[in-house]
Amino acid sequence: MSEPNVNAIPATKSNVKTITSMAMLTAIAYVVMVLSKMLPQVSGFLQLDLKDTVICIGGFVFGPLAAAIISIVVAVVEMFTVSDTGIIGLIMNMLATCAFCCTAAFVYKRIHTKKGAIIGLALGVVLLTIVMMLWNYLITPLYMGVPREMVAGMMLSVFLPFNVVKGGLNMALILLLYKPVVTALRKAKLVPESHAPQQSARKLNAGFLLFSLALLATFVTLALVLMGII
Repeated sequence: MSEPNVNAIPATKSNVKTITSMAMLTAIAYVVMVLSKMLPQVSGFLQLDLKDTVICIGGFVFGPLAAAIISIVVAVVEMFTVSDTGIIGLIMNMLATCAFCCTAAFVYKRIHTKKGAIIGLALGVVLLTIVMMLWNYLITPLYMGVPREMVAGMMLSVFLPFNVVKGGLNMALILLLYKPVVTALRKAKLVPESHAPQQSARKLNAGFLLFSLALLATFVTLALVLMGII
């Protein structure tokens, strides 16, 4: 008779907690996406979406694969519920969110520090901008029924600033919200305690907070300009 697997129950509990946490983050990301649709559109068809903040936090906690899974689930549910852009909107949503969140989560998984988070998020903004400019150039003429030359003329004036501001807004919100969200999840026993070495000093934390707030204020102002509010 084989020996009982003493690790089976703890592993099962861990998996259940992970699935529960990811499901909760997926639901929150969907709600944030719906609320984001209340914001004015940029150039009449581009929507600033803040759901990437929630999805990327999930990626920081559970890894880039989790970010990809949440991205796909939210995009599919959005297509069948509140979206009017069909399969094209689904593809663009998945590409944008995965480019940003999976890149940031991948880097943060390897450099598990504040510096790693900043580097990962900054690279996520860069990749998001490049990927979406390429795909907007390819798909927007088909979606809007306009000549490709017209879309090419919008690359630097519309799509570039829009994606940089969208990525920057999500980056700033993640830097501000990641720690309190993860602390709450740990208190709820939904994610394990971190074994990373403590690198914080009060001065460092204050500086990081000020940097995050300044970044948020900058991109909020730029977003208001893009939406024509100021």
